[in-house]
Amino acid sequence: MTSVRAGLARLFWCLSPWKLVREAVPVDGPRLLIGAPHTSNFDFVLMLGIAWDARMRIHWLGKQELFRGIAGPIMRGLGGIAVDRSNASGVVDAVVEKARSTERFLLVVTPEGTRQGKGWRSGFYRIAMSADLPVTLGYADGSTKSAGLGETLRLTGDVVADMDRVRAFYADKSGVRPEFRTEPRLQDEVELAKQYQA
Repeated sequence: MTSVRAGLARLFWCLSPWKLVREAVPVDGPRLLIGAPHTSNFDFVLMLGIAWDARMRIHWLGKQELFRGIAGPIMRGLGGIAVDRSNASGVVDAVVEKARSTERFLLVVTPEGTRQGKGWRSGFYRIAMSADLPVTLGYADGSTKSAGLGETLRLTGDVVADMDRVRAFYADKSGVRPEFRTEPRLQDEVELAKQYQA
């Protein structure tokens, strides 16, 4: 199945007007991958193309509504994990437990909700810190029609400094629909910083 997916990814990148940017130095082992800017549902296709080309077996979080009916088995087959957005702390706990019990856990998170305009959700930061996962900065940049995986960093618990690094990386990345891009700033960045400083 992995080779079939890799073949589909190669075909996609050959036919697509988008250019794939592979990791300069591939990272082995479990990690969390950020997908940003998240401005379009086409981001999902780009994410699969990136992951399948790299032969990654990824997991991703999706609202539970996406898993209803016949779509459920398809979404789970593509690595989806249904989440109840009304229980954010429960989501973080469940994902951390899965990360600790899975040898090569690769989780893709889109902290910027499509067209939400309210800043980034902090779940990715909490998960990465709690499960001790490095964070790879994945991106889609409409201005260059390129998508791929950028640098991998270890979060330090200094929330503002960590997010400044994230902001610097994404400063020139526009997303598929630039008009829906938001600055990489956590909705609760100040409060989260206080928690990690305590």
